[in-house]
This record gives sequence, C-alpha cells and structure tokens, in this order.
Amino acid sequence: MHPWLVSLLLLASAARAADPDPGSLYVVSTEGSTTSLRPGQPGTFVLSIRTVPGAHVSDEAPLKLLLAGSGGVQPAKATLGRADAKAVQKGSGPADPRFEVSFAMAGKGPGALEAKLTFFVCTDTLCSRQQKTLSVPVTVD
Repeated sequence: MHPWLVSLLLLASAARAADPDPGSLYVVSTEGSTTSLRPGQPGTFVLSIRTVPGAHVSDEAPLKLLLAGSGGVQPAKATLGRADAKAVQKGSGPADPRFEVSFAMAGKGPGALEAKLTFFVCTDTLCSRQQKTLSVPVTVD
C-alpha cells in the first residue's frame, strides 16, 4: 500500500473518532402531553426533538412518527411525517421539529400512547439515523 494512502486512511479514521456520540446531540421530549382526561374530553400528544448547538434534524432525510394507542386510546393520526411537524426556531440555527396530535380515549381507566420516532441528527461532520420508542400513560377519571 502506498504511504500516502495509509496517511489518508489514518486521517479519516481520526476524524471519525472525533465525532460526538449522536445520542448526545438531542433530547426527545413528550413534555406538554395530556396524561389525565375527563370522559369525552380530547387530549393532545406532544413530541419534540431539541438539538444541541451545532446539531440539527436533517430536513432532507426521512422524519417519521408512528403512533398507536392501548387501553382505549385512539390517536387522530397514526403515521406522521415532516409535513405534520411544526418548526420550533432555536436561535439562528435550523428549527427543531415538534409534533402535536390530538387523541381520544374510549371509556375510563388507564391507557397509553406508544410512539416510534425515526429521524436523522446531523452536524457538519456526521449524519446519523436515530430511532426512539416512547410511551405516555393516559388516564380517564
């Protein structure tokens, strides 16, 4: 192998080693979601992705949220994408996505909204596919 090729491979390897852990570049939150309802009252499921400075959710790669209910919880929409997300501006950088989906719950008692989120978090040097599964408990009193 040519010495210049070995040097190039070593430099590329060192650059990859310097990339941050993609999981440290964002926080996924369900803060603001309805967790307690009265019978017949609608609820709202909220999911936001907040990136750290220097990172962003790719606006070119897929962004997908799958919702399912248990215990009588019925989301208004089961599959959401980029068009369903609201943009939340974070200073001068790219906006972070936020989903707000209404739901209903048949009957009384406990239930839950199950969410499976797929997105790509990026920096200037990397773009990494991320998947998160979350559950938000809901009770009708």
